[in-house]
Amino acid sequence: MRALLMEKGEDGLARARVADLPEDSLPAGDVTVRVEFSTLNYKDGLCLSPSGGGLVRNYPHVPGIDFAGVVEASDDPRYRPGDRVVLTGWRVGEVHWGGYAEKARVKADWLVPLPDGLTARQAMAVGTAGFTSMLAVMALEDHGLTPEKGEVLVTGAAGGVGSVAVAILARLGYQVAAVTGRPETAGYLTGLGASRIVPREELAETVKRPLEAETWAGCIDAVGGAMLARVLGQMKYQASVAAVGLAGGAALPASVIPFLLRGVNLLGIDSVMRPFEDRVRAWGRIATDLPMEKLEAMIRPASLADLPELGAAILKGGVQGRVVVDLTA
Repeated sequence: MRALLMEKGEDGLARARVADLPEDSLPAGDVTVRVEFSTLNYKDGLCLSPSGGGLVRNYPHVPGIDFAGVVEASDDPRYRPGDRVVLTGWRVGEVHWGGYAEKARVKADWLVPLPDGLTARQAMAVGTAGFTSMLAVMALEDHGLTPEKGEVLVTGAAGGVGSVAVAILARLGYQVAAVTGRPETAGYLTGLGASRIVPREELAETVKRPLEAETWAGCIDAVGGAMLARVLGQMKYQASVAAVGLAGGAALPASVIPFLLRGVNLLGIDSVMRPFEDRVRAWGRIATDLPMEKLEAMIRPASLADLPELGAAILKGGVQGRVVVDLTA
């Protein structure tokens, strides 16, 4: 089987190469999947870096935190050969060999049946980034967000999480304000459904005032750091922010005033250890609420050999939309 193999050199740095590996090199697991497509997320970029981003524990290693394909063999009664499945999370691609190979072997508990109407390619155009976006939308809805309440802000909007979030929210009838630091992505974002573009510099500066004008009915934040702190002070009364990333930093130089005086909610979104029932619900919503024609516009095709360069680019904010890796070619 072809795989992107990470190996550590004598200098202590990891490097990737496309290799042919025997199937018996796969790790232990209940289900063997013939991988059709994988994708590239920010976390994949970390795993592909020379240091492994602090996520990869052992080498040699096959990265790829997402994959979709067909069950080839199963020791678990829940899955049979021929079943179509998708996997995201569970630290696959980090501590367990992942989807950058023609085959993967994993625990049955980690898999989700691919919803009807969704292809493996589409599922990987979604990937962890889009799955996280849907979890964020669901969390905001569960905390009372409806289209009538006003504009929803999406930070880091041209990235993987942001792109899918913009498309889903627009499909559901929300007015979406998309934050980007790349003016050239404005047309791309309005094409996904953004009603207006907010230049990143308008929100990047920390201000001393803990509260500003009530502006946003909800927010999906992929940036963190000073921008998240600023946005918290602009949320409407009892509005919620779904925090999904930290591209702008892990520190949060914020005040508790928005929480105390406006009842603002900060919702943490974890996609890695999410229970099976939540995964099924989210993938079902993706199949119905994500406009597939918009999804197609996000896709950038790639091969295994392209991934080291793309992994470095995504860490610098240089990847727009969703990379889809074809393992069938």
